[in-house]
Amino acid sequence: MKGLREGFTTGSCAAACALASCLWQRDGDCPQQVSITVPEGRTYTAEIHALGRHCCAVYKDAGDDPDITNGSEVWARVRVLPREGPISFRAGEGVGVITLPGLKLPVGEAAINPVPREMIAAAVRSVYPAQAAEVTVGITGGKALAKKTFNPRLGIEGGLSVLGTTGVVHPMSEEALTQAMALEMAQRRVQGADTLGLVFGSQGEQALKAHFPHLPCVQMGNFVGFALDTAAALGFSRLILSGQPGKLVKVAGGSMQTHSKYGDGRRETLCAHLALLGAPEALLRRAMEAVTLDGLIPVIGSMGYGEVWNSLCRAAAAYAKARMRTQTKVDALMLDSRGHEIGAYHDL
Repeated sequence: MKGLREGFTTGSCAAACALASCLWQRDGDCPQQVSITVPEGRTYTAEIHALGRHCCAVYKDAGDDPDITNGSEVWARVRVLPREGPISFRAGEGVGVITLPGLKLPVGEAAINPVPREMIAAAVRSVYPAQAAEVTVGITGGKALAKKTFNPRLGIEGGLSVLGTTGVVHPMSEEALTQAMALEMAQRRVQGADTLGLVFGSQGEQALKAHFPHLPCVQMGNFVGFALDTAAALGFSRLILSGQPGKLVKVAGGSMQTHSKYGDGRRETLCAHLALLGAPEALLRRAMEAVTLDGLIPVIGSMGYGEVWNSLCRAAAAYAKARMRTQTKVDALMLDSRGHEIGAYHDL
């Protein structure tokens, strides 16, 4: 099978643009191409185009990673000051500003992460070893793209973050998702949250918020085990695990990764719990033949076995606690497609 093609991070792009801006000011012309060495040790050669006086840009190539910024225009402008001093950073159009505590940078700073800052500073210092400089980094169209990311939830307003720790984009989208989730959970903890809602997606979050309006929530997608491990490491005292039957029943069967490519077992788990409640064979067969579990909710209720949803919530909470191996309390709440509670378990 053909390997996935790697690319370079937004931080690498910004550093290359900053270098080009400095060379332009020193040499009098905008360079058509520059090369930098990224933290991983590779050479990134960027094709440069000018956006304005001393403002240089590149088009980001993220390789085969489904990076939301792939193909975006990343730019930087360096204002070199007539004195010695430090390098400061500003958010240009499309780069966000930090508005909430708990991230790697203080409130009010441009959302340019520490490693990209180091890369940009090294690029500037390679041309101007001691002079003070102000670096503005932007991402064309970044404000609109940011609405599709975790940034608004993290308190990064006005645009995207300039990211990257190695300078290279390795096409591992799952890793990017889990890192973003861990960052959000850590931020909630820093902000004082002791109880956290874990939901599978945006609809689940809206539904849980209808029951607990002030509960901080994190969307864990299919990464249940990772979310539980992270919550345990951060020391939350109580979790509320919430979702519709299609996902939460998988957790009740012990699945810690709920994507269909890793398995299913929903019907089998449901049938096992129904059988323990004494459900007749006809209902068990109907459950095994069901296309979706949502369609079974009224059927199970009409036959007097609605308790099964509470049983499944109890099992999901038990598996979660077993995974965490801590004193964290775990509640479980099962909701139908309209957000109505059909089952629950409260960890006393």
